[in-house]
Amino acid sequence: MLWPLTGVDSAGADIARPALAVKVENSIDARPQTGLNAADMVWEEMVEGGISRFVAVYHSTVPPVIGPVRSVRPMDPGIAAPLHGLFAFSGGQAPFVDATRAAGLQVLSADMGSAGFYRDTSRYAPHNTYVDPPALLAQADDAHRAPPPAQFVMGAAPTAPAVGTPATLLDLALSRVADPQWTWSAVDNAWLRSEGTTPAVEADGAPMRAINVVVLRVDVVNTNFGDPAGNPVPETVMVGGGEALVATGGHTVAATWSKASVADPVVLTLADGAPVVLAPGSTWVELVPNRTGSVVVG
Repeated sequence: MLWPLTGVDSAGADIARPALAVKVENSIDARPQTGLNAADMVWEEMVEGGISRFVAVYHSTVPPVIGPVRSVRPMDPGIAAPLHGLFAFSGGQAPFVDATRAAGLQVLSADMGSAGFYRDTSRYAPHNTYVDPPALLAQADDAHRAPPPAQFVMGAAPTAPAVGTPATLLDLALSRVADPQWTWSAVDNAWLRSEGTTPAVEADGAPMRAINVVVLRVDVVNTNFGDPAGNPVPETVMVGGGEALVATGGHTVAATWSKASVADPVVLTLADGAPVVLAPGSTWVELVPNRTGSVVVG
């Protein structure tokens, strides 16, 4: 049996547990983070001031610690709803929290007093909220205990190496201050992440890595809500579609993405309508704004 979010053989492990999505901070003060390399999927989105945050999704591996954890944003229901699982975050404006719950997710929040959140006294607030993932999963109710459905097509014959173009670098810009790069490492058989030109590492020093990097070009609109500094809260439009780029195995292939509703997963297709197949393993999804973002392949 395969883990549904990675397509990796479960080797007899019990897959009958829910997916856990966690909102992880990515400001300079939040780095280095803990637990991102254990995620089956990570979605990077632009929030206020052009900085980025992550929605990290855990199923096949449950690390002992994840963080720093921050608050929910309006596009998060569209990212996490197809998992039908748990979503943990520090807090958030009431309409965003309500929308997350209305999307069918079980909400776990530090502000609501959910168990499993704690402060790391070696860091300064608000960059010091962490979670105990087993404690979060133990709170799953009867409606949120099933394993997640697959979110992408995974297989032994991934599309990009078969029909794509060789590539060694993805140079992305979500904004002027969020500019991740992904460099192909044949030695690691993975894409390695940088923040700008600075290698991204976890708190234990391990380089951040992904087997697949999926770039979605998206529209971003300002909501009527603001943050404490007065910046408008942006929302990535998750329902619809657009251009995509899929990077696997040192190759990239152009594709199209579509998402029929908040509850539906993203579908990746080639120009002829054939599905894009990813390699088994972890996937990072980069939500690059059409207006302010850019994608350069090298």
